[in-house]
Amino acid sequence: MIGYVEIAIIFVTVGLSVYLYFKRSYSYWKKRKVPYIEPRIPWGIKENPLRPTKSLLMQMKEFYNEFKAKDYAFGGLYFLTSPVLLLVEPELIKKVLSKDFPYFTSHGIHVDEEKEPISGNLFSLDGEKWRNMRIKLTPTFTSGKIKTMYHTMLKCGEPMIEHISSLSTNGKPLNCKEVLACFTTDVIGSCAFGVECNSFKDPDADFRRHGRELFKLTWRSNLSRFINLLFPKLKLPTINKETRQFFCDTFSNIVTHRKKTDIRRDDFVQLMLEINKKAEANGSNDSLNVGQMTAQSIMFFAAGFETSSTTMTFCLHELAHNLDIQERLRNEINATMQKYDGKLTYDGILEMKYLNMVIDETLRKYPAGSLLHRVCTKDYTIEETGTKIQAGTRVFVSILGLQRDPEYFPNPDKFDPERFSDENKRKIRSFTYLPFGEGPRICIGLRFGVLQAKLGLCLLLKNFIFTPHKSL
Repeated sequence: MIGYVEIAIIFVTVGLSVYLYFKRSYSYWKKRKVPYIEPRIPWGIKENPLRPTKSLLMQMKEFYNEFKAKDYAFGGLYFLTSPVLLLVEPELIKKVLSKDFPYFTSHGIHVDEEKEPISGNLFSLDGEKWRNMRIKLTPTFTSGKIKTMYHTMLKCGEPMIEHISSLSTNGKPLNCKEVLACFTTDVIGSCAFGVECNSFKDPDADFRRHGRELFKLTWRSNLSRFINLLFPKLKLPTINKETRQFFCDTFSNIVTHRKKTDIRRDDFVQLMLEINKKAEANGSNDSLNVGQMTAQSIMFFAAGFETSSTTMTFCLHELAHNLDIQERLRNEINATMQKYDGKLTYDGILEMKYLNMVIDETLRKYPAGSLLHRVCTKDYTIEETGTKIQAGTRVFVSILGLQRDPEYFPNPDKFDPERFSDENKRKIRSFTYLPFGEGPRICIGLRFGVLQAKLGLCLLLKNFIFTPHKSL
């Protein structure tokens, strides 16, 4: 029978072994003479990812600021015991994202299309699979193809205006985030799936309900995302089974119905079906199977509705607090509409320079994707220092850190669209403004997302004046 002394010895031995394992792991950057943030056992980073007091994005911004203050071009971090390199210097960021892209092609997400078909989306793929999918999908996101979806997007704005009008007559405050999420859900539902979501008539409609689930943060989803970041092959689910099945079944039914009835719509589904028709006509192997099409559609839905609605929400927040900017933008919208017989047209929206400036400044201060993530796919040496980045090492770029850096954007907390005037935009240092990423893996749907945000803002500002609620 084991006595108390033996139990104590076992606990001490195990505890000491674990401690020594962490200490040895945490010597990785020190051995390579790379400056680093002192890690905390067991998380590596300062915050407990299960109960964070600040987001990972804000932590990365703070780490960026720490390295920048010491004039470091890059610095080391730890996630649990995994080393991560955070880039600071724009020239080095340029090399990783663009010039030396072949060394950093991966997002480090494990893909298993047999077990999990939706994992085969463009964002998750890497290597030749990513390259081939990108080539197939790029023609579907040209300006010409996006323009064909414009009237579908415009139609989705009508119920939004009706909904807000009913609230304004009653003097009720407006929950901008929820209203704009309903608008973008309707837009993406129509433009991606060809489905009328009716989010304003039924806030718990299937697409809106499952859209909320895609981005719901719980301790379990936080833990899954953190573990997947470190051990991607585990592929822990971050989307609940019901939501995943809803999108898979919906897309499969839509494709089957389109093929049977030969119905055509100006949407993302139709564009992918056209890829297959073209491949069949040419006798090539470039067609997409149902699983691949489902994966791309879910990615398009998830990326399209949340990022655009968040961008518009932050923009309205700033406009409500800067009524002079709001009025100038409204005047531009009205003047442009007069030019087009009182209509809000696709060409008219593209002509609005001040609207561009306001959107660009919103994306600077509140980037939709605040952190870029790459994995080194083959050993790479930073020429300036001789530092070797080993294959498999994760590399981060804090977009929030760059875009709120006073060296590149003076008085960064001020909302100032003039930063993006024709004259000032040319002065912005390359690779310090990255709201959609950069290089070969730049966001493929940026034209669609920006157009959706511009249209939403034009519809709102030509009909309403926005001021802060008294509680703000």
